Amino acid sequence: MPYPEGHKLKVRGRIIESAAKAIRASGVQGISVPFIMKGAGLTHGGFYSHFDNKEHLVAETCRFAISETIALLQKAADQEKEAPKIHAVIHYYLSPQHRDQTEVGCILPALSAEVSRMSEEVRQVFTEELQRMIDFISDLAEVDPLTGQALLSLMVGTVVLARSVRDAELSDSLLSTGRQHAKDLIKTSAQSQI
Repeated sequence: MPYPEGHKLKVRGRIIESAAKAIRASGVQGISVPFIMKGAGLTHGGFYSHFDNKEHLVAETCRFAISETIALLQKAADQEKEAPKIHAVIHYYLSPQHRDQTEVGCILPALSAEVSRMSEEVRQVFTEELQRMIDFISDLAEVDPLTGQALLSLMVGTVVLARSVRDAELSDSLLSTGRQHAKDLIKTSAQSQI
């Protein structure tokens, strides 16, 4: 009996969702194809009917995860009533919840350290998706692309460091300082445009 129409696409989506959770939480080197497939509720034997190799999956996962993050950040911005919408994004991104819930957070902090050692395919997709995040942040903050690059770099770097330390007080301080400096960067950029 053949599978219903769209079955293969749904299965592929489940694999990518599983990979996104796993990569966000453990990085690329910390996970295996069988682990990802198990997370999708599948056996690893069917992996190669969807992807050429693990790096092909990582590239597709990067696209998916950035789309998810942008949607989540846009939702946070849309809920902001008072302050500039970018402030809601900064507060969300540099929050203890985002720091602690790695499996649903932004994939950039998880992939950034590893991507330079990966295939050209993965690096190309990462570059495109990073640019998409820079554009999103720049547009929302109403800043030029170079300031958007600095702002996103500050946010991603802050999350990386806040997740890396064992001292909870230092981690919280990094997030708080990052939030303040991100807002200051936007304010300085706005003042220089006057």
